[in-house]
Order: sequence, then C-alpha cells, then structure tokens
Amino acid sequence: MGHIYEIQVEGHLGDSWSPWVGGMAICHLECGDSVLQGPLPDESSLHGVLIKIRDLGLPLISIRRLEQPEP
Repeated sequence: MGHIYEIQVEGHLGDSWSPWVGGMAICHLECGDSVLQGPLPDESSLHGVLIKIRDLGLPLISIRRLEQPEP
C-alpha cells in the first residue's frame, strides 16, 4: 500500500507534467513555486519522481508524507 506525498519545488511546473510525475496533482503557489500532491504506490515510485524533478533542474523545497485517514 502506498502513501500520499506532498512535494514542493521552486518554480512553475505546468499541469501537463502530471502524468510524467506519477499522476500527482500540481498546484501553483502565489510565490511562483509548485506543489505536487498525490498517492504513490511505493518508495521506488517516490524516488522516480524525485529523479525527474532533479532532471528538470527544479530545486526541491520540501517533501512530506501526509497522514492517511483510517479506512
């Protein structure tokens, strides 16, 4: 079972990149940064997204694993 992650990067990442980053939703902050949020099936998927962010040259600001509600 995966976890829900929230990843903040410096700079604007367009919505069209969502499929490329594991289908995570992309929100844009007023400060010009982007937040990617959504479930990832496992830790290797998380590392894959982080590698793609690195390859795009977007500085990583923060990453959080969010609490999931009890079923």
